Amino acid sequence: MGKTRIGIVGYGNLGRGLELAAERNSDLEVVGVFTRRDPAAVKAKSPVYKMDDMKDFAGLIDVMVLCGGSATDLPKQTSEINKLFNTVDSYDNHGEIPAYFAGVDASAKASGKASIISVGWDPGLFSLNRVLANAVLPSGKDYTFWGEGVSQGHSDAIRRIDGVVDARQYTVPVEEALTSARSGEGREFTAREKHKRVCFVVAKEGADKVRIEKEIVTMPNYFEPYDTTVTFISLEELKEKHGGIPHGGFVIRTGETSEGVVQRFEFSLKLDSNPEFTSSVLAAYARACHRLAQEGKSGAFTVLDIPFSLISAKSPEELRKEML
Repeated sequence: MGKTRIGIVGYGNLGRGLELAAERNSDLEVVGVFTRRDPAAVKAKSPVYKMDDMKDFAGLIDVMVLCGGSATDLPKQTSEINKLFNTVDSYDNHGEIPAYFAGVDASAKASGKASIISVGWDPGLFSLNRVLANAVLPSGKDYTFWGEGVSQGHSDAIRRIDGVVDARQYTVPVEEALTSARSGEGREFTAREKHKRVCFVVAKEGADKVRIEKEIVTMPNYFEPYDTTVTFISLEELKEKHGGIPHGGFVIRTGETSEGVVQRFEFSLKLDSNPEFTSSVLAAYARACHRLAQEGKSGAFTVLDIPFSLISAKSPEELRKEML
């Protein structure tokens, strides 16, 4: 198999991460970046084009990797772009994934393209581990904890609010709940009991901060179910104290394999850069998407539908020899 030629749609943190990931995968090649901004103003390593130029690359790009936000970008973009291209995206609004999948599936099947949605670490790698843990320990209880770290999707959702210049949202596990989950007590937790959401927001001069805070804490799915604190700070303080984008988390399942015999399954990530890691996952699944398309597959897929062998650059023979 030759190189997988990818296009990058959007050049924020994820788009920059895709370029870095491609440099470390010899079978991936970035053909170009597509942006709503003036291409001349975008400092990328790859050629930069306008969004409207995308149609000229049909047949020249194997997979478009969509690096926009889940709040407003992806719901509009994916079903349009997969009319011409195979796509991979990182849609992360968990509560809306079934509806999003259905829309992408319909458009991808109509155009004969393959689209892998909700790729990243959660949804994504955490999803895989939840399925694995449930299959191995059918009698048990599972928990997912995120953080402490910056959520790109939630930060982006805040930035889309009128009057917001920039924002960082930290997801923080409640330590008592994390300790209980690992103990095998089997307690039930509400979303509010498991996590806190801590927001640092830069507002435009003269913006209504009371309104902005209310829009944040009442935002369905993103903030409404949690204890959310909002602190308004200056842009200088945001850059100085909140410039990094770390993250991580845990998938935990405890269960019994016989009476009184408790087993614990735990998968964890600790990330210096959330977007760079997410981009690395997107790059691996871009490879898989290209392979699906070569097999004649079309429609929407998730990480749960993709064999690990399709995301690896190694051959099946190498995987059996080196990894099994």
